[in-house]
Amino acid sequence: MVLKKSFSEITEAEYDKMFAVNSKSAFLITQQAALHVQDGGKIINTVTSLLAAYTPFYSLYQGSKSPVEFFTKGLSKELMGRRVSVNAVAPGPMDTPFFYGQETSDSVEFHKSNAIGGRLTDVDDIAPIFKFLCTDGAWMNGQTIFANGGYTSR
Repeated sequence: MVLKKSFSEITEAEYDKMFAVNSKSAFLITQQAALHVQDGGKIINTVTSLLAAYTPFYSLYQGSKSPVEFFTKGLSKELMGRRVSVNAVAPGPMDTPFFYGQETSDSVEFHKSNAIGGRLTDVDDIAPIFKFLCTDGAWMNGQTIFANGGYTSR
């Protein structure tokens, strides 16, 4: 869930809903994954490239996604003894109907202009990253991978 709105105009109800959808649900799902993952398994969370952005109007969204990065880091250490890797992927703005609802045509063009090829992230851009993280060759743990065509970096 994304809400593009001035920080001072965000209501308590909007705050509660955003954190319920983006933080609490991710916490509960990741917790269940930790309880059921097999030794040597993989857990992959999805966050947002806006975690590395210095931009207005997305503060609530950024704030509600940032705990997921730390759930990922903490759990990755907890499950190391079982050889379970826990990582997060942070895609850039996705070219899906979900993205366009809160954006003007000018802001869509701005987001596009900040990535390779002047376009938004496509599912086909990030699917191989998730697939790689599921392989035995993925010697990664506790990482957040910013897969966004250069939209942000950290």
